[in-house]
Amino acid sequence: MRTGLVLSEALSGLRRNASMVISVVLVTFVSLTFVGAAILMQMQIGQMKDYWADRAQVAIYMCTAISQAATCVDGLATPEQLAEVSAKLDGPALAPLIRDLRFEDREQAYANVIELLGEDYASVITPEQLNETYWINLVDQSQSDVIVEAFKGMQGVEEVKDQLQYLEPLFSALTVATYIAVGIAALMLVAAVLLIATTIRLSAYARRRELGIMRLVGASNRFIQTPFILEGVFAALLGSLLAGAAVLAGVHFGVDQYLRQRVEFVTTWVSVSDAWVVVPILILIGALLAALSAGFAIRRWLRA
Repeated sequence: MRTGLVLSEALSGLRRNASMVISVVLVTFVSLTFVGAAILMQMQIGQMKDYWADRAQVAIYMCTAISQAATCVDGLATPEQLAEVSAKLDGPALAPLIRDLRFEDREQAYANVIELLGEDYASVITPEQLNETYWINLVDQSQSDVIVEAFKGMQGVEEVKDQLQYLEPLFSALTVATYIAVGIAALMLVAAVLLIATTIRLSAYARRRELGIMRLVGASNRFIQTPFILEGVFAALLGSLLAGAAVLAGVHFGVDQYLRQRVEFVTTWVSVSDAWVVVPILILIGALLAALSAGFAIRRWLRA
């Protein structure tokens, strides 16, 4: 196959259908940008979960004199109840799940609260109002339900709380946003595939006389089809490169230069290196979709 001739035919087709090619580039660019955003959002969710899962604790709050829970009808947690909780945590059923265990009494809790809120609250809050608490780091944070169930309804225990649950609404919101981005990307990719197929058919129709002559002189179907497939691939490749550039720019300016400086509670963000991992995926998706849709369109046109 004469490579130079095939490439010149493909470039000629791109020039003849410039407006349609621009449409393909733009639709591919928008759709793959959404795909890249969805991939990066999933990376972000994964990084945040890994970070906080390693640091989140399960807290067992013991009853105070003012607790209103059903398990606190006897008021302040007794030394016997504290000993029962400690024994259960050190027992063979729960001990293998626990990486680190720390007990915080009322005086320590009071000191921490005053340090956090300031000395102005020293006259408002008393140690008796604060819970004695067992702080637990798990080997696997996904097993926090085991701890919760083990102490649920136990006398002297006011509440068992998994700190990671506080972040679940954020993770859920990001997941929903990811699904929305994937849905929009899927619709745009369908539009890109249809537009590429239409562009190839129009290009083939405009050169129908040339194709007829090529058939008469014995040109193979592969030789005839290749320039049209390359047209679609070139247009989609350009859109993919623009999408990759948009993803890189978004991470650099949107994440590194803006969010990282302003959203302090999130300590781990996707980086430009993560975006570079996404770019080849976008290029591959764009090229494959273009090649498949263009090849299918020109084969159908030649059989017609």
